[in-house]
Amino acid sequence: MKVTVIGLGPGGGADLTGRARAALEACDLIVGYTAYIDLVRADFPQKETLSTGMRREVDRCRAAVEAARTGRDVAVVCSGDSGVYGMAGLIYEVAQEYDPIEIEVVPGITAACGGAAVLGAPLTHDFAVVSLSDLLTPWEKIEKRLTAAAQADFVLCLYNPASRSRPDYLRRACDILLSAGKDPATVCGTVRNIGRAGEEAALLTLGELRDTKVDMFTTVFVGNSQTKVIGGKMVTPRGYLQRGE
Repeated sequence: MKVTVIGLGPGGGADLTGRARAALEACDLIVGYTAYIDLVRADFPQKETLSTGMRREVDRCRAAVEAARTGRDVAVVCSGDSGVYGMAGLIYEVAQEYDPIEIEVVPGITAACGGAAVLGAPLTHDFAVVSLSDLLTPWEKIEKRLTAAAQADFVLCLYNPASRSRPDYLRRACDILLSAGKDPATVCGTVRNIGRAGEEAALLTLGELRDTKVDMFTTVFVGNSQTKVIGGKMVTPRGYLQRGE
C-alpha cells in the first residue's frame, strides 16, 4: 500500500529524473491531471492510468489513496516538482482521512530551475518563488509577499503570472515591486513552454516587463540589484569574484 508522488519536470518528459522513471516503472497505476498523464503515456504504455480534469485535485488524490489501500502501488504525477505547488502536500492531507499508508515524494525539476537554466544563471543567490494566482491565496497576501521580497532584494521567480481571468496580474505585480523600491532598469527574464516544443525566452527590464503579455505557460524572473546581462544571459553573481579570492 503505497502512493509515490512524482515530479515530471517542466517539459514533455525530457527532464524526468532517473529516480522518477524508476518509480513510474515500479508502480501499478498512474494517477494525474489529464495533460500530465499524456506526457508519460507513450513511455509507459502498459501502465493503467486514471486522470481527471483541472480543479479536481482533491478527487484525484482521494482516488490515489483509495487505490493504494487495496494493495496497489500508485504513482501520482505532477509537472515540475511534486512538492513545489504540486500534489505532495495534498496527498498527505487527504491520507489523514484513511488508515495509514506509505507515502513517498520523488522530487523533480521545478519551473524555477528549468527556466533559470534557459535564461542563464539568475538564481545563483537568494531568491523567492511567488505564485500570482489568487485562486487559493488572497491577493492581499500576495501583495505583501511581493513587497517584502522586493525590499529584501531577493531575486523573484513568479509562477502563474497571468491567465484569461487575470490578464493584468503581472502588471499589478510589477507596480508593487516598483513601489517597493525596485529599479525600473532591473534585469528580468521570461520563459514560455519550458522544455517543450515552442520554448521561447526573453530578457527585458522591469519597466518593460510591466507591459509584457504572458500566460500560464510563462515563468517570470525578476533580478535583484546585482543581476546583470553577461553574454546575452541573465546572471545574478554570488559574489565570489567580488570577494577578491
